[in-house]
Amino acid sequence: MQIGTIIITVLGLCLFEIISSIDNAVINAEVLSTMSKRAQKWFMLWGFFFAVFIIRGLLPWVIIWATMPELGPIGSFTAAFSNDPSVHTAIEKSAPILLLGGGVFLMFLFFHWLFLETKNFGLRHEKFFYKNGVWFFAVVSILLATIVWYSLKINPMLAFSAVIGSTAFFITHGFKENAEKGEQKLLNKENKMSDISKILYLEIIDATFSIDGVLGAFAFTLSVPLIILGNGLGAFILRKLTIGNIDRIKKYSYLKNGAMYSIFILGVVMLVDAFGMKIPSYVSPLLTFIIIGYFVIKSLNKNKEVVI
Repeated sequence: MQIGTIIITVLGLCLFEIISSIDNAVINAEVLSTMSKRAQKWFMLWGFFFAVFIIRGLLPWVIIWATMPELGPIGSFTAAFSNDPSVHTAIEKSAPILLLGGGVFLMFLFFHWLFLETKNFGLRHEKFFYKNGVWFFAVVSILLATIVWYSLKINPMLAFSAVIGSTAFFITHGFKENAEKGEQKLLNKENKMSDISKILYLEIIDATFSIDGVLGAFAFTLSVPLIILGNGLGAFILRKLTIGNIDRIKKYSYLKNGAMYSIFILGVVMLVDAFGMKIPSYVSPLLTFIIIGYFVIKSLNKNKEVVI
């Protein structure tokens, strides 16, 4: 891989990690505001280590292991960090299974946001879909059935990965909904939970939210070291913003919209790649920059209107 491609891939991963984890950062900031300074510093230091090296480091390895179980846990770990061309060839052969499952997960994530989640309406069609939220389940069911039907003609494992992707979405979605309810309890002034318990809660939530970023990262590259580097850099920047500038970040009303449209595009890239249409490696980061840039500008324009 050329140095220019590596740089744009890492930057794209970094930006995607930051934008896709904004909700997580907001939860972190609000819960941290109820904790002591010592606990905040501990979370920022050791919590960052856990988030990057344990969660974002181990998840790609676990995903590769699940995709190629014949390698075993040790073999999949060494494969994730190996420079052996034969190993990379084996990973690329199994890539469609990984990409299809991840693509289905991201598509479900996008449609759930589009149909059911409250949002700042950044584009005209968003209000229409939100008013017809009941159609979410019909849309994702038809989408899954269609993907499985065409996958079965190619490889049964490909179809199974699509089902796993949808299953992973509903499991993580359940955790996220529970996290939102738990956040309200933690912010309650009558809550007597210790700082240690709150830190453990934040780490569990971070692990749940990180799945989106890690699965989306495979649309950028199959290189685990690059995924860890890009996602880790993004996580580091986000942790810094969590303490000092989260209120400033909230002023960008349409950042979440940008994140979700990026997720949609990455999901499409993963799906078409899984079915054999090879997408150049620069496409995913380039589209991510364009989409996020558009919604950042849209947010700035809205802020100017409010000031005026």
